[in-house]
Amino acid sequence: MPRTIPLSDIRNIGIIAHVDAGKTTTTERILYYTGRKHTIIDIHDTKDLKTSTTTDYLEQEQKRGITIQSAAVSAFWRDKKINLIDTPGHVDFTIEVNRSLRVLDGAVVVFDGVAGVEPQSETNWRLADNYGVPRICYVNKMDRSGANFLRCVDMIKKRLGARPLPAQLPIGSEENFKGMIDLVEMKALVWDSDDKDAQWQSLEITPDLADKLHITTPSDRKLLGDIAKYRTELIDTCLEQDDEAMEAYLTHGTVPSADVLRQALRKGTLHSAFTIVLCGSSYKNKGVQQVLDAVVDYMPAPTDVSSIKTVDADGEPIGERKCSDDEPFSALAFKVINDAYGALTFIRVYSGVLTKGASVLNSTRGKREKIGRMVEMFAKEANPVEEARAGDIIALVSLADTETGDTLCDSANAVVLERMRFPDPVISVSVKSKVKAEQEKFGTALGKMVRADPSLHLETDRETGQTILRGMGELHLEVTLDRMRTEFGVEGTMGEPQVAYRETITKKLTEQYIHKKQTGGSGQFAEVWITFEPLERSAGFEFVDKTVGGSVPREFVPSVEKGLKIQKEDGVLAHYPTVDFRATLIDGSFHDVDSNALTFEIAAKACFREAIRKAGPILLEPVMKVETVTPGDYLGDVIGDINRRRGAIQDQLERGANIAVVANVPLSEMFGYIGQLRGMTSGRASYTMEFSHYEPVPRQVADEVIAEVAKAKAAALA
Repeated sequence: MPRTIPLSDIRNIGIIAHVDAGKTTTTERILYYTGRKHTIIDIHDTKDLKTSTTTDYLEQEQKRGITIQSAAVSAFWRDKKINLIDTPGHVDFTIEVNRSLRVLDGAVVVFDGVAGVEPQSETNWRLADNYGVPRICYVNKMDRSGANFLRCVDMIKKRLGARPLPAQLPIGSEENFKGMIDLVEMKALVWDSDDKDAQWQSLEITPDLADKLHITTPSDRKLLGDIAKYRTELIDTCLEQDDEAMEAYLTHGTVPSADVLRQALRKGTLHSAFTIVLCGSSYKNKGVQQVLDAVVDYMPAPTDVSSIKTVDADGEPIGERKCSDDEPFSALAFKVINDAYGALTFIRVYSGVLTKGASVLNSTRGKREKIGRMVEMFAKEANPVEEARAGDIIALVSLADTETGDTLCDSANAVVLERMRFPDPVISVSVKSKVKAEQEKFGTALGKMVRADPSLHLETDRETGQTILRGMGELHLEVTLDRMRTEFGVEGTMGEPQVAYRETITKKLTEQYIHKKQTGGSGQFAEVWITFEPLERSAGFEFVDKTVGGSVPREFVPSVEKGLKIQKEDGVLAHYPTVDFRATLIDGSFHDVDSNALTFEIAAKACFREAIRKAGPILLEPVMKVETVTPGDYLGDVIGDINRRRGAIQDQLERGANIAVVANVPLSEMFGYIGQLRGMTSGRASYTMEFSHYEPVPRQVADEVIAEVAKAKAAALA
C-alpha cells in the first residue's frame, strides 16, 4: 500500500534530561494537547500503584517516581506525526538514553529552571554530541521558587559548551510566572490560570508590559526591559544562516519576517550552529504547545539528517543508506523488552519497506528472521500494523536471534549499520533464586533481562560457581531483580555489591614460554616469545603479530591471541580482568607433529601468567564523578566527608540557593553514602554520581582488597 504520511511530515524525537527535570510531566501534557489522551496523570499521583502516567507504567517506576525504561508514543500536531521517546534521567539507566538517541533524529533537552544544567544533563548532551543529534532546549519549572532563566542559559553555554539562542523569554518567575515573550513573532503569550485547558492571550509588546501584568520582581522587570536586545541577538544569529536575508537587512534595513526567521532557526538547528532555548512550566500547563510548535518547525524530518552509515566487520564506515522507501530494506534493532506479548524488538527503519510475513537477514549474526506480528507501540499498548516504511519506529514480536544493536536487512542487499556503543558495568553482585526449586526458572528470567539490557553482564565465578550480575549501579541491579519478580514471577536474592576492579601492568618486558609435554604417542609442543607493555587508561587490550619467517605458523597466531584473551580475564593479583596493555608476539617455534592450535593457546596462557607477575601488576579501581547538592550550612561537613572517602574536590557550583560540590571519589567508598549524607544534612542534601575513569588503587587499600578476595574465595570453596 502507498505511503500515507510523507517522510517530511515525520519527527522522530526524544525527551532527555536529568532526573526530576520534568520529562515525563512534559510528555503527559504533549499527549493531552495532541488529543492522544483525555486526562493528565501527574507523577506524585502514581505512588499508590492504582494509576500511572502513560510512559511510566512499570511498577518500579510508579513506586520510585522516576523513569526506568524508555517508552515510545506517537502523536499528531499540525498534521505532522511525532514519534516520541520519553527517556530516563537517572545515571544508572543511561543505556536507555544511549540507544534511543542512536535512532532518533532530534531531541528536546529539558532543564530544571532552578537547578539548570545537572550531571545527567551533561552526560546526555555528550551522548547527543556523539550521535550528532540536533537539539532544542526547554527550561522547565519556571514557576518554582529560585527559577532563573538567564542563569540556566549561561550554564548551557559554560557547562555544555553549546551556543544557546533564546527564542523565548519568561514573563515573570516563581509563583508570578505568567507566560513568555515569543521573540520570533514578537508577541507576549500570557496565561490567566494554571488549568490544563486554559488558553493563552497573545498580547502586543509595549513598554508598560511589566506594569500591565503586575511583574514586580526587579530581575524579571529587567529581563522584559531587555526584549529588544534579545530580539537583535536572535535576528543577527538567524541572518548567519540566510545570505539573501542578510543582504536585504544590511542594504535596505529589511527586518526578516517571522517565516524567514523560522526557516533560519530550522537550518541552524539542523546543522547544530546554535541551540534554541524555550521556557515554560509543564506542571502548570504553560508553554507545552509552544514546544510542540518548535518540534514541528525546527526539528528534522528523517530526510533532513545524514544518511545512516554502513560498516565493515571492524566497524569502519564503508558506505551509507539513504532514508527512502525506494532503497533496499534496512533497520536497526535498538531495544529488546520482555512483554505480555512476548519478546518485543524495537526497530528503526532506515530504508525500504518491511511487510508482515517477510523473511529478512540479521546481517550482524548471519541469521534469517521471519517477521510475524508487527506493532506500533503506544507506551505499553501494542497496535498491529501490516507494514513499516523508512523513518518508522515499530516493534517486532518474538524474533528468535535479534538483539540490541543488530541490523536487519534485505538478504539480497545485505549491509551492517553502524552499531551502538555501550558502557562497561562498574558494580557487581552475586544473585540466586530465593526458592531453590525455581533456580532454572530464575536463570531463564535472568538471561532474558540481560538480553534486553546490554549494560547488564552475566557471568559465573569459575571457582565458587556463583552467578555474578554486573550493572551500572546499585539501583540498576535492584530494579533488575524487582522486575524479574513482576515480569516473570520469580524472586531472587542479592549479595553485597562488589566493585569492578581491574588489573594492569606498569613495566614493559619480553617473556619466553615453551609448552612441552611428552606422553605415549604424539606429544605437545609450542614456543612463544611475547612482549607485554602498558598502555594508557581505557586503551583496553591490543594484540600485535610481529613474527617473521613462519616461526609461528599463520594458522596458530589466532590461537595465541585467543589464549591471551581468555587468560587476561583472570588477573594475577586478585583474579580481576587485566586491561590497558599490548601483547606483541615476536617469535616462537613449532613441531611438525606435536604443535597445534591448542598447544599454542596453552603456551600463550602460561606466558601471560609468568610475564604479568614480573611486569609490576597493580590494581585499578573505578572512580566516580560525584555531585553533592547541599545547603551552605552543611558545606564544611560534606567536603570533610568526601575527603575522608579519598575524594578529590573538583569544583563548587551554585545550584539555586544551594551549593553543588563536584568531586572524584572511588566507587568502593560510596556504598551507604546516601544514609550518611542525609544524617549530616538533616535530609536536605542529595547527590548523583556517574562513572568517570579507572585509576590505581593506593598500596595499602590494594593489599586489603587482595586479602578480602582471597578470603572470600576460600570461604566459598570451604
